[in-house]
Amino acid sequence: MENRVLIKRYSQGLVNAIGDEEEFTSIHKELRNFLDLLESREKLKEVLQSPFFPLTKKKDLTDELLKTLSYRPKTIRFINLCVENDRLEFLAEILEFLPELWNEEKGVSTFEVSSVVPLNEAQKEKLKEKLELLEKKPVFLKYTNDPSLVGGLSIRQRNIVYDVSIRGNLDRLKENIIEG
Repeated sequence: MENRVLIKRYSQGLVNAIGDEEEFTSIHKELRNFLDLLESREKLKEVLQSPFFPLTKKKDLTDELLKTLSYRPKTIRFINLCVENDRLEFLAEILEFLPELWNEEKGVSTFEVSSVVPLNEAQKEKLKEKLELLEKKPVFLKYTNDPSLVGGLSIRQRNIVYDVSIRGNLDRLKENIIEG
């Protein structure tokens, strides 16, 4: 739970510092590239996340690394902040949460759509149109595959779930039978 609070706090701080969509896209991409670099260099990741490696050495190493990359100053400051506060281990979760928070700040509703198989572009567009009509504002859709659904969709917006899956229908039928 504490990690979730930290992830939200760091994400919110970054979102508050970003001016526009173009800057958001660039910073998100740069952070993704940095995370990919860490994932591809296991020793580097170990050193930067190790509690036994001195902070001054971590900062020096990060500074040297960031000099070779032409990142925006806000990206560099955010990476340095994560290194200084031993929060680099949360970068993946921050990157995952960032678009949702950015959209929320811009008045765009985020929905998580789960389906058994990936939806095609026509299905995605139709679903997006229906949800925008329902919400009366733009929506952002995150897609995942969930084989346990059997068929249909499960759509989640924060703590509200619209379950139109076969598994959901069977669960409701089971509850009705138990209740009599």
